[in-house]
Amino acid sequence: MGRNHYDADIAGFSIPAAEHSTITSWGKEHEVDAYRNMVRQFGKKGGIFAVVSDSYDLKHAINVHWGETLRKEVEESGATLVVRPDSGDPPAMVRLAVHALAAKYGTTTNAKGFKVLNTVRVIQGDGIDEQTIRQILQNLEVEGFSAENVSFGMGGALLQRVDRDTQRFAYKASAGVVGGEYRGIYKDPVTDPGKRSKDGVLDLVEEDGRMVTRQYRTFDTDFPGSLMRVVYRDGELLVRDGLDVVRARG
Repeated sequence: MGRNHYDADIAGFSIPAAEHSTITSWGKEHEVDAYRNMVRQFGKKGGIFAVVSDSYDLKHAINVHWGETLRKEVEESGATLVVRPDSGDPPAMVRLAVHALAAKYGTTTNAKGFKVLNTVRVIQGDGIDEQTIRQILQNLEVEGFSAENVSFGMGGALLQRVDRDTQRFAYKASAGVVGGEYRGIYKDPVTDPGKRSKDGVLDLVEEDGRMVTRQYRTFDTDFPGSLMRVVYRDGELLVRDGLDVVRARG
């Protein structure tokens, strides 16, 4: 729309940004390695990259992984690391992240007298609407931090209140093969236990009139009693239903 109707050359742009599965597929014990990989892949001088950091324990991720283990590497990269707290109460999570990062990376004071984080920033994408944006910015102002420390994801709530969290539903990577060995993949944020994702090779069956999810710990299974059909496998689209067909199912 920006290009077609407002003569914009580049109406918007993005930055390299981790998603939960790109972190959790490393396994909980290798969380810091997933973060290190982001720094080494995208931490270029003058660059900006974002890393979701709440897959397991946001406080530990900031205070230990980002604040100690990787701090020197982040600082020496010349890039800006944008830490993404995602689950939990948005104003509280942004406040926690900003204060924790300030303690580890320090701040400078801008021309208006507000503190600006060195080397790092924060982005909050989950639970964003007009009210939470106001709360987050008010918290920052009261505590002497500049608004430039935080960015906001668009958030479905800025458009309407019917989104994936209405049904607490999302697709996540749940299993993989790493180094030739099976590995269950999941997120389990301590700030929001309801967001724990299922791990394993998942299937859907009917038991006693109810739809039930089965979890397998191997890819070598024929899924007995499965209600699912294979639509996409190994890069090949096996089923292509038109919009009229999809609508007719409703």
